Parts: sequence; C-alpha cells; structure tokens
Amino acid sequence: MHAIVETGGKQYRVAAGDVIRVEKLVGEIGSEVELPVKAAFGDGGELVSGVSVKATVVGADRADKILVFKFKRKKQYKKTIGHRQSFTALKVSEILA
Repeated sequence: MHAIVETGGKQYRVAAGDVIRVEKLVGEIGSEVELPVKAAFGDGGELVSGVSVKATVVGADRADKILVFKFKRKKQYKKTIGHRQSFTALKVSEILA
C-alpha cells in the first residue's frame, strides 16, 4: 500500500518504511507526526479512503549549499549568493487504512 501525502506545499509518494526529506517541521527528533493524505492506493492499485499516515522525525538539518550567480554583460555587474534549505527527515512508520 502507498499514499500521496502533502506537506510544505509539495506532494510525496510514500510507503511504509520510506525515509523522505520534507520542508522543515516543528518537532523533536523521535516525535511522531501525522501527514495529511491526498490519496491512498492498495496493493492492487485500487483507491482506498479513510487513510492516515504516521511518520517519525529521524533528523533535521540543512541541505548542501546552492550557489546563485547573477551577471549582466558589459555592465560590470556580478553578484554571488548562496542558499541552504532547512529540511526534516521523516521515516514513514505506518499507513493505517
């Protein structure tokens, strides 16, 4: 069984035991969160209703740095900035139907 969950404005396809990286969530490592379900599918591919997905917070960190370089030719304009996105790692413990 797998489900489509939405958090942080993005949707993820998850199954029991998966570890996913989502936008930063409030919570301690080891705490349990419930994710909102958009759709859930059984083993045969049929749509299942009334499903809840429980996940455990296994870590929180920041991703690798992404460099953004802005440049305009012939104008002597160059600008370099970096960005590190915060994330929370979740392990999907169970999908309850």
